[in-house]
Amino acid sequence: MSKNSIRLFVAFVLLLTILAVPTMAQDDLVFPIGEGDFQWDALQEFADANDFSGEELSILSPWLGPDQEFVESVLAYFEWATGATVNHAGSDSMEQQAVIDCQAGSPLDIIVFPQPGLAADLASDGCLVPLPDGSSDWMVENYAAGQSWADLGTYAGEDGEDAFYAFAYKVDVKSLVWYSPDNFDDTGYDIPQTMEELIALSDQIVADGGTPWCIGLGSGDATGWPATDWVEDILLRTQPTEVYDGWVTNEIPFNDERIVSAIETFGDFAKNDAWVNGGAASVASTDFRDSPQGLFSVPPECYMHRQASFIPAFFPEGTEVGVDVDFFYFPAYESMDLGTPVLGAGTLWARTTDSDVSSAFYDFLELPVVHELWMAQSGFLTPHSGVNTDLYANDTLRGLGEILLGATTFRFDGSDLMPGAIGAGSFWTGMVDYVSGAEAQDVADAIQASWEAIQD
Repeated sequence: MSKNSIRLFVAFVLLLTILAVPTMAQDDLVFPIGEGDFQWDALQEFADANDFSGEELSILSPWLGPDQEFVESVLAYFEWATGATVNHAGSDSMEQQAVIDCQAGSPLDIIVFPQPGLAADLASDGCLVPLPDGSSDWMVENYAAGQSWADLGTYAGEDGEDAFYAFAYKVDVKSLVWYSPDNFDDTGYDIPQTMEELIALSDQIVADGGTPWCIGLGSGDATGWPATDWVEDILLRTQPTEVYDGWVTNEIPFNDERIVSAIETFGDFAKNDAWVNGGAASVASTDFRDSPQGLFSVPPECYMHRQASFIPAFFPEGTEVGVDVDFFYFPAYESMDLGTPVLGAGTLWARTTDSDVSSAFYDFLELPVVHELWMAQSGFLTPHSGVNTDLYANDTLRGLGEILLGATTFRFDGSDLMPGAIGAGSFWTGMVDYVSGAEAQDVADAIQASWEAIQD
């Protein structure tokens, strides 16, 4: 065989190898490319435009167990499209690890934050790098309540200038009311569309001899936290978002009359003996995990329970969401004209390196299919307005996703944005004091005093 023949043979073998790589890589993908109703075309266009063969991208996240498997199944498509290797490290102490890595000057390329506050701190310390130009504008245009999400990921950098650092991907919803469809059908109750209707329904249930609400604040050392979600949701429904934003930073004091009013509105529900299962005295002592059980008793001990999307984990064994129990959006006041705000949480993806491969990763996160790939599995919600919602794994997730898509504003859990001594301290204990008989103004004054104490 001549040298030219050998060269041609080797080139042919190499070509076959290169052509075989995508096919072989697809064997590891949870959904074969080209199958199903996923928006594959954009992924192929992304793949055609990006080749990072031989490069690596490292990611630190809070996920272990099933969520780790889910996120890695999505990251595999970035590897398939670009040829890069993604090294993902999940940790239940990722917050501490991120700080240690940043202080040592050796953070992973991308950090997935469950708390915006830590992302803001690391941005101001110079650990994070702003996302590619146009990322914020893209989010405004492509996420429901997009400005809310752009604002959530915008922080002051080491130079004091604001920039967009964190991309929201994988979101949770808290503005929910759980109920038994059978109980509503038996009594002829309709799902309320406004807060005025919700209040009227609560009064109607009492008039009919029932109890509208199950509420419990018990949670061991964290007792009181469920009430913070109530107050946050109510504040978003009674005041413009600027008030909420000022409150979580203490630019607006905790004892401002608008905050006190939101606490008192929570009291209209929780401190009303006729409205709460077991009476107002039971609210502080009832464990939040046990509190929804009254929905399932016969006859029902309550008709509604306000709690986030995780609460089905504490429903009786065998309970089927959508059949035995369902949910509706915790409604806004029609008379307030403040839109349809949604309270929730989620994860924010920020980068520590300014590289072509990390920039391309955020182009990847913008693709609808990258959201659909996790949607079609479990435990994932997105405000991306371009996704095919039919791909949600079940009707429950689809319904939650539709609430996100219907939001006019979104705000992150306020207590999680506050300093720990407040959001996971005096706010919790203050709410217990309030439902136990203290006046809202006195509670708010005490919380404000504790905030001022940590600022001294």
